Amino acid sequence: METPEPPSSFTENISYFDRGLEQAFTWFSDNLGTFLFILFIGLITILVARNVNRLMDSYFKRANSRLHVDTTSFRMFRHIVVALIYFMGIVVVVFSIPGLRSLSVALFTGAGIAGIVIGLAAQSTLSNIVAGLSLAIFQPFRVGDRLNIMNEYGKVTDLNLRHTVIITWDNRRLIIPNSIISNEAIINWTIEDPAVIWPIDIGISYDADIDQARGIMIEEARKHPNVMPPQEVKYNVVKPSLIRSETIRMGLFDSPVLHPVDPDFRERGEVKVSVVELGESSVNLRMNVWFKDRSVAYSSGCEIMEAIKKRFDKEGVEIPYPHRTIVYKNSPGKEKKVAEKLSGAEGDKIRCVVKAD
Repeated sequence: METPEPPSSFTENISYFDRGLEQAFTWFSDNLGTFLFILFIGLITILVARNVNRLMDSYFKRANSRLHVDTTSFRMFRHIVVALIYFMGIVVVVFSIPGLRSLSVALFTGAGIAGIVIGLAAQSTLSNIVAGLSLAIFQPFRVGDRLNIMNEYGKVTDLNLRHTVIITWDNRRLIIPNSIISNEAIINWTIEDPAVIWPIDIGISYDADIDQARGIMIEEARKHPNVMPPQEVKYNVVKPSLIRSETIRMGLFDSPVLHPVDPDFRERGEVKVSVVELGESSVNLRMNVWFKDRSVAYSSGCEIMEAIKKRFDKEGVEIPYPHRTIVYKNSPGKEKKVAEKLSGAEGDKIRCVVKAD
């Protein structure tokens, strides 16, 4: 009985490759129009989205000075428009392919189950989108506001559908998802009333004249150009929204609206120095200074503190070192030697008491 020879593997591979190439060519020929249509729709969608984004941005820059368009709401609106353009392009592509069209119909038929699955899979993304829309509508902060959040201080530079971008004081970009920032406690230094009271703490010696130190501190603060002059404000002009009603604020445009100032802060520009603590080695004074906004408060406070230090040195007002009393048990004959060891550079800081046995 003769054993049949096995077919050549090379011949089979060539045959499979030919059939696969023929099928691919046939499919491409039959669907060439669909493929070109999808490519055309994709290119058109990208071009339209980019041009709309650029045109809206240029329109905002031109119209901002005349219409007072709110930056935060406008940027969110721009992001939504661009996202809708991409979504419409995807929908057109899906319904142009028969296989995807039938799949989409099946998904719509089982919309309940599909919605649950998609919701669970995209829970984080959807929560960021919802939180971003909430931030744009209720506006606890706006683009350009200065915030303290998550132990960071910075300026809001962008708010989109997914995250908020904050540039910190040391030029870092802090990117926070909207779902997180919406649950954080925020200190907004800019909203409604940007003026701020900034404390400057300085300690003086117990032997120093408190009234003299207070007068020097107030004089040096008044010399600084960023310190607000004394004034009384009854209303503060801010720019919250298109709708003038204060109960409904969409934040799309930025028409000026008058807000009453808190009665406790109507009188501004006063420089007040108070004794806040009698410390172990110093009388601690705190000077409260008014600045126009938070952006200049820190640097101006540092400059005023430096000027006060130089003026104290000139006027003889002492900023003391900590003093310490040491009780040293020793024999009477060694009292002089111990005092000599403790004298010198540290002699004016340490008081030595030698106690004989």
